[in-house]
Amino acid sequence: MADPLPATSAALEQELRFLDPAVHSSPPLLAALLHPDFRSFGSSGREWNRETLVNELRARGPATAPATVSSLRAVQLAPDVVHVTFDVDVNARRAHRSSVWVRAEGEWLLYFHQGTAFSPEEVPPQD
Repeated sequence: MADPLPATSAALEQELRFLDPAVHSSPPLLAALLHPDFRSFGSSGREWNRETLVNELRARGPATAPATVSSLRAVQLAPDVVHVTFDVDVNARRAHRSSVWVRAEGEWLLYFHQGTAFSPEEVPPQD
């Protein structure tokens, strides 16, 4: 497999774009990041596809608070597949997040995303 750095760097850059409130309030910008077969399980338990996520975020309007991202990591699973994990905090709502990015026709697109809500008390300290 080729040096994973370019792939993981590209996926991390796309993940941060995906989290940008300006992207969420722009259906064309958001749709450009999502694979046609995109699926997501939100921390609320709700399931999303490309169309329902774009429509929901358009209806919500601009984000009221920025997300705080921590523990951002990326691992290249295959030449055109990168798995990204991180924690996010928005208005004191915390979630572990996991994304799968695939390169399709030269573009890194979000194929799958999942969020799992947590509270800091539930997370054991890391070594």
